[in-house]
Amino acid sequence: MRSIPFIPTLIALSIGLVAAQVQAVELDIPAQPLDSALTDFAEQAGIRLLYDASLTRGMSGGSALKGDYSVSDGLQRLLQGSGLTFSIGSDGTVTLIPAPASGDVLELGAIDVSGQLDGRADLPSHYAGGQVARGANIGVLGNQDMQDVPFAFSSYTSELIETRQAQTLADVLASDPGVRQSYGFGNFSQVFVVRGFQLYSDDIAFNGLYGILPRQIISTESVERVEVFKGANAFLNGVAPGGSGVGGAINVVSKRAEDTPTRRFTLDYASDSRVGGHLDLGQRFGEDNRFGVRLNLAQREGETGIDDEHSRFGLASLALDYRGERLRLAADIGYQKQRVNEGRSVVYLTTTGSTSTLNGKVPDAPDSKHNYAQPWSWSQLEDTYGMFSAEYDLSPSWTAYVSGGGKYTRENGVYASNYVYGADGAARIGRLYSPLDQETLSLATGLRGELQSGSVSHRVNLAANGIWQEKRNAFESTSAANREEGNLYDGSPVSEPSASTPSGDLHDPDTTGKVQNKSLAVSDTLGFFDDRVLLTLGVRRQTIGADAWSAASGARTSNYQESITTPAYGLVFKATDYLSFYANRIEALQQGPTAPNSAKNSGTMFAPYRSKQTEAGVKLDWGRFGGNLSLFRIEQPQGVTDGNGYYAVDAEQRNRGVELSLFGEPLTGLRLLGGATWTQAELRGTAGGSNDGNQAVGVPEFQFNVGADWDVPGAPGLSLNGLLLRTGGQFVDSANDYSIPAWTRVDLGARYKTRLDEHTVTFNALLENVADKNYWASANGGYLTQGAPRTFKLSATLDF
Repeated sequence: MRSIPFIPTLIALSIGLVAAQVQAVELDIPAQPLDSALTDFAEQAGIRLLYDASLTRGMSGGSALKGDYSVSDGLQRLLQGSGLTFSIGSDGTVTLIPAPASGDVLELGAIDVSGQLDGRADLPSHYAGGQVARGANIGVLGNQDMQDVPFAFSSYTSELIETRQAQTLADVLASDPGVRQSYGFGNFSQVFVVRGFQLYSDDIAFNGLYGILPRQIISTESVERVEVFKGANAFLNGVAPGGSGVGGAINVVSKRAEDTPTRRFTLDYASDSRVGGHLDLGQRFGEDNRFGVRLNLAQREGETGIDDEHSRFGLASLALDYRGERLRLAADIGYQKQRVNEGRSVVYLTTTGSTSTLNGKVPDAPDSKHNYAQPWSWSQLEDTYGMFSAEYDLSPSWTAYVSGGGKYTRENGVYASNYVYGADGAARIGRLYSPLDQETLSLATGLRGELQSGSVSHRVNLAANGIWQEKRNAFESTSAANREEGNLYDGSPVSEPSASTPSGDLHDPDTTGKVQNKSLAVSDTLGFFDDRVLLTLGVRRQTIGADAWSAASGARTSNYQESITTPAYGLVFKATDYLSFYANRIEALQQGPTAPNSAKNSGTMFAPYRSKQTEAGVKLDWGRFGGNLSLFRIEQPQGVTDGNGYYAVDAEQRNRGVELSLFGEPLTGLRLLGGATWTQAELRGTAGGSNDGNQAVGVPEFQFNVGADWDVPGAPGLSLNGLLLRTGGQFVDSANDYSIPAWTRVDLGARYKTRLDEHTVTFNALLENVADKNYWASANGGYLTQGAPRTFKLSATLDF
């Protein structure tokens, strides 16, 4: 790479290396923010324009361009005063780079960015508006563009995370119309509902690998993207260790050092008195910026918007990477700890027995700030994790890869649960103490490549996955007879209930469970008619192994070992450059059940649950605005004891639905993100047919989101944003006797970006649940999770 004087004539000569760049093109680009102007320019000029989105964020463009310009002249006008210049690759790709400090040289010979718009060569590019990406990691298929795969997915970027001031994964996924969140049954783990089925936080992947992330609450300080795959996914990702994810999968992508150094510090505040700080440092160095380091440190503590609920959170993560010509390496190391005192937990309903006076009515949700936890309750979650990955290009068309990692979890807490039996909020308060240690190892390796067979192209993938997990826990709980009397509404503390004899050693728990899942997969995506028709065929052979021991006696209670093959079929037809149709048939897997002791065939083990999905849809890509409309059906087997006392897998939950997602920047300065989902979750084959045709527990018939982010005209750097969530009613029980009503939540926010002493400063303000609505947010799991109160969030970010 050599320096050449910054003379327009020489720029034109260098661009002339690619004939298409020499010709004048007709442009009609209005005055607008720089990133929007560049998107218009690339589309109208017909060029491939790559750049790190952080270089242009918040910048205003130059004057409008209307008329005939060469590519070089047009770019010079757009970039005037921005501190940016450009280089030309041997393939004609134009890459934006910071102008040299001297201001009089242009570096030619391109930086190899491999086709990404955001400075990450390993990630698909941003879509217009920057809130979502136009591609995601689709398991064994690798990174794919949205128009090339026969599946529905969403990929949320760091820009959306920052705009929403998202501190956990749930804050990010509030923007997804197909996902809703609840809590776990005992503590404060985040559980997500995708297409009507649970996805535990234990089963969320990290850079494509299961079993690495913190298992209950996943923070976002070190997260670059959150990718949501919609639908069954056993072929794509293998069986998750927790066995959930029938309706979808989530993959978290970690931050990496970018070509532009990152020096960022954020102070944040959330009502009532939660204060925190986040330091984000990133740097590339060495020849061609081959080595990268990204460090994230965060600390947050204080009382939340719920009365007397106090939380403390800390995180440290380090990401290292190397990108050579053929070899790419990466490693992530992290530590996260969170403690919650007097955390408001879920609520159980006691609907049977002589004391119950509910009579088919769910008590109204208490005041949004009211805390019905107990002063003696607390929860502490601590995770240490790490992973590595390596990719090597065997040839220009074939790449071998391997990744592996592990996690150690220590979890502790005393949980207080409300068992409400009276319409007036009368409840009995239970207590659970359950220390847990968990160790996980995970490994994936494979080979992917491309080849040509006559007029048919092939994208071939071979993969092997394995996960090994060991759990050690003990517990002591309060029997129903020893629960203390309380009330959901008055919040008066009760004495800590007496516990039963502990099951296991509370100070040094023994092993109570092991999971060993292994699989092999192969796939081929065949391209016909210049890849306008893509047919994906795949198969994965999976072995599910699980052992369990009694915490009290140490005796083995189960030994499960089954193998099964899951196929996948998908078809994409690109009718036009902006419209494509797709269909798929794919499956999900879960460990099969063991007949309970009450059944005549007690102890009988059944094959893994094979949930089958059929889906068809259409995808729209207008460059600045896109969307996905799909129709799906998922059939999940379920066990049931028949009238003769035998247990069999004869029941089923069948979810049929329509899903719509919309995203992009249809008008300059207006970014939209929203959609809707309608789901009919029907129970079939229930015991005696008593619940046949009923709606499944915790699945709303409809839910929709409308999110907008708008740059205020005449006020450079100022943006207003809002999010509306609407969720339908949900049944609490399979008999559909108890239900919670539909609810609506509105969030409003503002963002202002300016410069102080040559440094960029961004102020963010957000008011969640503006109307301070009191509502039950979820009945998922058969218990109630209350929505958060009105919460004010404020942050200030300095780029130094």
